[in-house]
Amino acid sequence: DSSTTISAAVEQQGAATNEIVQAVNQASMGTTEVTVNITGVARMAEETGAGASQVLSASSELAEQAEQLRHQVSAFLARVRAA
Repeated sequence: DSSTTISAAVEQQGAATNEIVQAVNQASMGTTEVTVNITGVARMAEETGAGASQVLSASSELAEQAEQLRHQVSAFLARVRAA
């Protein structure tokens, strides 16, 4: 009869709605996980950039010190040769 058909249709709609809700919840959890991962990657990239900046600074300082040492050695050798 009609009421049985309507009742079955309502039950099927309820089950379909529950499946949709579960799928939306899973998609939401997946989106949250992706967001957390992207945040972690961004943080690591920032840390890597800071580390690269420190290496560049140290390299520049080392190059400057090497140049100063070269001048000092040249001056020393010039004094030794003159003596």
